[in-house]
Amino acid sequence: MKKNWFLILFALLYLALLGVLFFIPSQKSGGSLISPLDSNFFNKPKPLEKYSFESLRKREYQESEIKLEKVIKEEEKYTSWLFSFQSDGKKVTGMANLPLRSAMQNSGQAKFPVVVMIRGYVDDQVYFTGLGTRKGAGVFAENGFITLAPDFLGFGGSDTSSVDISSPRETNLFILEARFERPITVLNLLASIKNLPQADPNKIFLWGHSNGGQIALSVLEISQKNIPTTLWAPVTKGFPESVLQYIGEMDDQGLKVKKAVDDFLTLYDPKNYSIDNYFSDIKASLQVHQGTADEYIHTDWTDNFVQTLKDLGKNVTYYKYPRNDHNLSRDWDLIVQRDLEFFKKYL
Repeated sequence: MKKNWFLILFALLYLALLGVLFFIPSQKSGGSLISPLDSNFFNKPKPLEKYSFESLRKREYQESEIKLEKVIKEEEKYTSWLFSFQSDGKKVTGMANLPLRSAMQNSGQAKFPVVVMIRGYVDDQVYFTGLGTRKGAGVFAENGFITLAPDFLGFGGSDTSSVDISSPRETNLFILEARFERPITVLNLLASIKNLPQADPNKIFLWGHSNGGQIALSVLEISQKNIPTTLWAPVTKGFPESVLQYIGEMDDQGLKVKKAVDDFLTLYDPKNYSIDNYFSDIKASLQVHQGTADEYIHTDWTDNFVQTLKDLGKNVTYYKYPRNDHNLSRDWDLIVQRDLEFFKKYL
């Protein structure tokens, strides 16, 4: 008898649970009852899914005109310009260095090779066009390379980054979108180089510093193109570790970013957005520089990254510099010369 009562009670609880599951008040429908079997119940919108590496591999990147808008500075061997291009319908500005035509004539080149330079993190309150790249870009331009250093959305004279927010939860998620947009910006710029008359679209290189190194690696993994690349103290941690590692340095101790990451992880698989999951897809030759006194990038992180690539059979040249900081200032001239030699090897 007790067993029968237990079965009856269990059945009633089960039916009650089904009633809750199958008829849930919906705020969007004004309080009416909906079934969770509705696809919208189980298939929550995933607005950032388009930024997964697999999704980014499937899309096309839009070439646009590269406009030289105004002269920033005239040097003896090159001219610095404010340039702009379109990235997914938004204007992105940056600094372009163009060697003088006399240099082209002296070298016998019809067009100049191009180095796309990707800076690291800079607070938008202090940023100006060329910050983080202009010194090295000047040396490359003096030696016959066009340099293109994009500001990225929300910086310089660029349009703002995405703000397509429809709920408080998505407000948190979209904090991450500017990060996910940056490889797209570079890929659209690479597609546009053919439209710059002075540029040779068959001789393109990448240079990345710090977080710019992470962006460069993302571009190489998404495109799977053989674009010779140099990396200075690159961020090589996977996502979201590469974000969470530095939140303690933010004004709010990274609480907003931490919440964004937490919300992201409830909807998405982070491996699909993480460079360390795609190292095997890198087809480019790399040259990596790391200072042993770097206050932001631990030497063992870069050691492990380089060893992983070598174990995968990748072509990597690795230099370490004793007592050097994050900007590699103690050996800066030597490192730039090594980069020049690296680029010229692939001309």
